[in-house]
Amino acid sequence: EVQLVESGGGLVQAGGSLRLSCAASGFTFEDYAIGWFRETPGKEREGVSCISSSDGSTYYTDSVKGRFTISIDNANNTVYLRMNGLYPDDTGVYYCAAHRSKWCTSWIVYLGIDYWGKGTRITVSS
Repeated sequence: EVQLVESGGGLVQAGGSLRLSCAASGFTFEDYAIGWFRETPGKEREGVSCISSSDGSTYYTDSVKGRFTISIDNANNTVYLRMNGLYPDDTGVYYCAAHRSKWCTSWIVYLGIDYWGKGTRITVSS
């Protein structure tokens, strides 16, 4: 059974930090690009950040560059998203996603996602 299990969401004040985790199982981890999408109020689902399990290349949407850092633990099939300097606009539901590709293209131009997590909510208060 394929699973992407997110953890680490919660309530934080503006300027604060959170770390999200995504534990993957049930598929060949190194064949996938894995990362995070988010749904924020009034906006469409957005590709936030992605990392390639095969070569470690990364993608960040412009609004999070310099604040968020994605990393991978291939030994434990887990992807992390460290989020610093959070803004109220970062509030939303964050979904872990996996796309069978060596690259993070689907986070830039949506080409489909093979597996989704159930999401974890982040609320940033002002």
